[in-house]
Amino acid sequence: MAPTRRVFLSGLAAAGAAAASGCTAKRRHEFRAGDGVFLIDGKPFQIRSGSIHYPRVPREYWRDRMRQARAMGLNTISTYCFWDLHEPRPGAFDFTGNLDVAAFVRTAQAEGLWVDLRPGPYVCSEWDWGGLPGWLARSPQVRVRSRDPRFLAASGRYLRRLVRELGPLQITHGGPILMAQVENEYGSFGHDHAYMRAMRRLFRQAGFDVHLWTADGADEIPNGSLPDTTVGIDFGAGSARAEFPKLLRQRPHNPHFCSEFWTGWFDHWGGPHHTVPAAINARDVEWMMARGYSFNLYMFVGGTSFDYRPGANSGPQHPYQPDVNSYDYDAPISEAGDVTPKFTAIQQAIVRHLPAGTRLPPAPAPARRMALARFALTEAAPWTAALHDLHPTRSQAPTCMEDLGQSFGYVVYRLAHAPAGKGTLAIPGVRDYATVLQGGRRLGTLDRRISRFDLPLRLTADEPLEVLAENMGRINFGPAMVDGRSGIVGSVTWDGRELTGWEQYSLPWLSPPPRLPWAPTAAHTEGTGGAPRFYRGSYQIDHPADTFLDLRGWGKGEVWVNGRHLGRFWRVGPQQTLYLPASWLRPGGNEFVLLELEPPGRGSLAGLTAPAYGRSPAPRARA
Repeated sequence: MAPTRRVFLSGLAAAGAAAASGCTAKRRHEFRAGDGVFLIDGKPFQIRSGSIHYPRVPREYWRDRMRQARAMGLNTISTYCFWDLHEPRPGAFDFTGNLDVAAFVRTAQAEGLWVDLRPGPYVCSEWDWGGLPGWLARSPQVRVRSRDPRFLAASGRYLRRLVRELGPLQITHGGPILMAQVENEYGSFGHDHAYMRAMRRLFRQAGFDVHLWTADGADEIPNGSLPDTTVGIDFGAGSARAEFPKLLRQRPHNPHFCSEFWTGWFDHWGGPHHTVPAAINARDVEWMMARGYSFNLYMFVGGTSFDYRPGANSGPQHPYQPDVNSYDYDAPISEAGDVTPKFTAIQQAIVRHLPAGTRLPPAPAPARRMALARFALTEAAPWTAALHDLHPTRSQAPTCMEDLGQSFGYVVYRLAHAPAGKGTLAIPGVRDYATVLQGGRRLGTLDRRISRFDLPLRLTADEPLEVLAENMGRINFGPAMVDGRSGIVGSVTWDGRELTGWEQYSLPWLSPPPRLPWAPTAAHTEGTGGAPRFYRGSYQIDHPADTFLDLRGWGKGEVWVNGRHLGRFWRVGPQQTLYLPASWLRPGGNEFVLLELEPPGRGSLAGLTAPAYGRSPAPRARA
């Protein structure tokens, strides 16, 4: 039986500073699961955790966000580790800059916080393919999240390399990492317990010697959990009273642990902006606090899925729903680091149940915010200029993006000899959005999001047919994520007849093409046939600060600032601004480059001090 609240709190106080207020640096502790509780050095310990993902928060703000966590009353930080970021090519690893996860963990320890590590290899998290690297989808495609020896071998290599960074930071070695999660919500994907046991062995063989656990929805525990491994349950605000009894019926001696308490929700392109009332969050947190139950706020800070990292969902009603770049999540701390009313409501619920005499530190002052006066993008260049230095790959049928050696961005599929006359172009395997062009004229678009896979067209035989296919994010949840291919998958037909003999140009575009023939924007406003184009402008800044780039009035495309890929914009909303952190800007001139797929575009940009949501009208020709 779990201890009463009085026993729990007295045990917590007796555990000293390490348990009551946070991690004690350079002292070894023992962390394990007890009967209904977690234990540090044999005494009850309530995990009060908040999720912060290091790639989603600029490194310059890690410490600030962690201090906000301490100010709320949290004692632990939870983070996923993102395989696709750390191993962008097989065997080539990156743990630098914003990917220095060891520095993130050391910062948490310095701020008196424990760490709950969630290494994956699959993490979901509304992240492209759930954090699995795109190169796993190359032919022959690896069967992900299975006992496919290729998947297990690649996962083991990643985990061993991760332990080189984080092994010394485990609690068993004097570090702040309390425990590590094996896989993630596997019960919503499959029920192969032999796979889960194999994955757990990989963790131990790699060198994770801390307490291991799994996570699932309470109803999926039989599918995804292992009987001799701690399980956490995931649920949304307002569900605590219903979900914990399900856990206890199945695992009466398991720690009372909500591994993801969803404080808000995420947004899809073309959908609504989601919010969850603060009061509902606070009621559930107070209920868990009163019982000494452990919990993790998902998210405490959502942050931003920069560049091409957002994933997508899939279900019976909506086969494909790509996610926006903002991962604000309506979390207690906003995308830009603001303390919200939800923060205050949850903080008050926590404080009422802390040991007598506990004093929380104040929240740090908010970062400075600035507006940018509207400024013109004075130069433009045709999108086709990006192809000039590239050599195409040729094949009879279209080749998927991964088999061309890229994981993100665009592929141009060009057919030199197009069929003539009226007909219907069908590309049922478009992944995930495509602009169809001929002779520089924009003929229409295909959109997996709304199941638009064919276009009635009139083509001419003397001009190439071009399909600019864009990866909008691989599906990151559920059985549909098995196929991670992008670009065009399968055949292209014209009135039912397969079109063959394709040239393919790879455009990964994590940075804009370096040598574009820029010319005054006015030179590109007429006679372009609505084809995509690049725009460029500059802005002088004396003292950089955070801002939100206003994309209202533009159509669909993406933005680079000083050569760094900020993310996508799309008039369908709900996101209409892109968070631009001060660390991406510099004193003096700053370069802004846009790719607009739906010209003519607005022709100018501005910076706001707060985000904007909604739907933007279609671009119109400028007067």
